[in-house]
Amino acid sequence: METRERLCLLQKLGVMAILTLGVSLLLGSGFYDDSAGEWPQFLGPRRNGISVETGLAKSWTATGPKVLWRIPLGDGYSSVAIAKGRVYTLFSKGDDELVICLDANSGKEIWRLRSDSTFKDTNGNGPRSTPAIHGDVVYALGARGKLHALNAKNGKSLWSRDLKKEFNSVGPSDGGYASSPLVEGDMLLIEAGGAGGNAFVAFNKKSGQVIWKAESDSAGFSSPVAYTINDQRQIIFFSGAGAVSVAPENGKTFWRLPWKTSYNVNAALPLFVPPDKVFISSGYDVGATLLRLKNENGNMAFEEIWKNKSMQNIFPTSILQGNYLYGFDRGTLKCMEINTAEEKWKQRGFGVGSLIYADGHLLVLSDKGKLVLIEATPNEYKEKAGAEILEGRCISVPALAAGKLYLRNTKELVCLDLR
Repeated sequence: METRERLCLLQKLGVMAILTLGVSLLLGSGFYDDSAGEWPQFLGPRRNGISVETGLAKSWTATGPKVLWRIPLGDGYSSVAIAKGRVYTLFSKGDDELVICLDANSGKEIWRLRSDSTFKDTNGNGPRSTPAIHGDVVYALGARGKLHALNAKNGKSLWSRDLKKEFNSVGPSDGGYASSPLVEGDMLLIEAGGAGGNAFVAFNKKSGQVIWKAESDSAGFSSPVAYTINDQRQIIFFSGAGAVSVAPENGKTFWRLPWKTSYNVNAALPLFVPPDKVFISSGYDVGATLLRLKNENGNMAFEEIWKNKSMQNIFPTSILQGNYLYGFDRGTLKCMEINTAEEKWKQRGFGVGSLIYADGHLLVLSDKGKLVLIEATPNEYKEKAGAEILEGRCISVPALAAGKLYLRNTKELVCLDLR
């Protein structure tokens, strides 16, 4: 479309539509329409931990926001996905790994499906991946590598695949499959971590048939993301070997950044930094880098803008707002300028927590269950409210939909009213 035609189109769309279009272009990714207040996959509609909801509470009492419901769950580190008034997650109870569907308003169970036997590990038992919802289908990957497509209304199985048996794959350092499914067009994308060209797999989301397979990387703990950068749509996987960009239509590799971390703990998702950059980070004394991507006559490459140890994301993905990055550098919450890596402020006391962004604020959950509301400003650390909500180990990222905040540990799931 020519520039003059674009301008005419924008004038006709009106102010609100322009803003919506601008957000989509800025992020370079159109996973889901988040106008309905849903959170249908890991890290939200645009897979970046950012909610567009407004009108949320900016303070609360010492006991925290109102608890709408609280239900017992079992082992696992899956976060939750929310769509059409229903909540989906995975957990293990006894010898069974389960996918469960709950009513978002009451927490009442609607259905559950046994997805596999329980995965057991010294670092914690149960599933690690978060379901993805697309239309009337929920996609769930268990810790032992069983991938399920289920009817979102009743839990009926539509198709399933066994990554370990079919793709010669293992979980990252045998720590359980952790890749959360990504829907891209007609495809469902998974980091399988299989040798012999089975590292990254694109399934037909309706039938479960393989569309393409690519590379032979060992699995990491991250999940695939899809971005449009320099007019080129690409899928970026953060495997145990590094960041790999592939073409969505056939899996052809565009570029690769070798990136080794102890125990293959490449966990935080690669972040798009408009208009043409990608941020990569991991822990265990590795650090982070900012890359500028180039597309020259159809050949993609990158140049390194900076690389240092100023932000070491062990597992939680950082949040980008404007030119500022908010994230956990090991056990310290930090704000830094993304283009220069200049530190703006830092605050300890959360352990290796997790965070999302909504309505100008960070919602931070410490690894021991304290929920803290922090104004997202680079000027200073500005805490607005805090409350002890959960106990025990809390490393599942929060989720927010329709004014309801969902938090979990390895024993229970709680829904809070932020309106």
